[in-house]
Amino acid sequence: MPETPHIVSDVMTRTVVAVGRDAPFKEIVRTMEQRRVSAMPVLEGEGRVVGVVSEADLLPKEEFRDSGPTPVEERRRPSDVVRAGAVTAGDLMSRPAVTVHSDATLAQAARIMGVRHVKRLPVVDESAMLQGIVSRADLLKVFLRPDEDIEEEVRRTVVSYLFPAFSHAIHVNVHEGVVTLRGNIRDTSLVPVAVRLIRAVEGVVGVEPQLTGESTPTNGSSDTS
Repeated sequence: MPETPHIVSDVMTRTVVAVGRDAPFKEIVRTMEQRRVSAMPVLEGEGRVVGVVSEADLLPKEEFRDSGPTPVEERRRPSDVVRAGAVTAGDLMSRPAVTVHSDATLAQAARIMGVRHVKRLPVVDESAMLQGIVSRADLLKVFLRPDEDIEEEVRRTVVSYLFPAFSHAIHVNVHEGVVTLRGNIRDTSLVPVAVRLIRAVEGVVGVEPQLTGESTPTNGSSDTS
């Protein structure tokens, strides 16, 4: 079977740029500029994550600097109107923070990012204490895995598992993460299973099954001459 998938702790950044909830507006901007980040966890106490402050949270202050929000904007964007007048991280931050645990799979983390429309996730323990941060770029690191490593795992954990009697006759090729299988097998109903298992292998971009059923030899000849 495919090996255990990578989890968040395998790719997350452990040294995190963060601010306290009392951090002033200008300190937040300065920190983002100096550390080249676009968002930071907001902490309280000994490191408990209570929110996230991002560039998007800071922009309303500039947007409404010359003219205040219109009545329509006040109704449609109440949170941005509040942020326009905020001066500390605690008032600016998005809360509650969208977080993930270190033992979540990369697929689970990617799903959270997609559903919640965020670019990064603070990694926390059961007490919401900060452990690291994982970004979209971190999740994509699995696709840097060498084709040779992917091929070896596919042979060892999928082909040998599903087709033990035919594994020697199945050709596995991996190019730029796309796995191609060629050969003859006895039970073609296992092809969809093989595709599903191969897609679960870390670093696989796509699967192209070119497996055919084992030909059945004819018994005797049809020549009546």
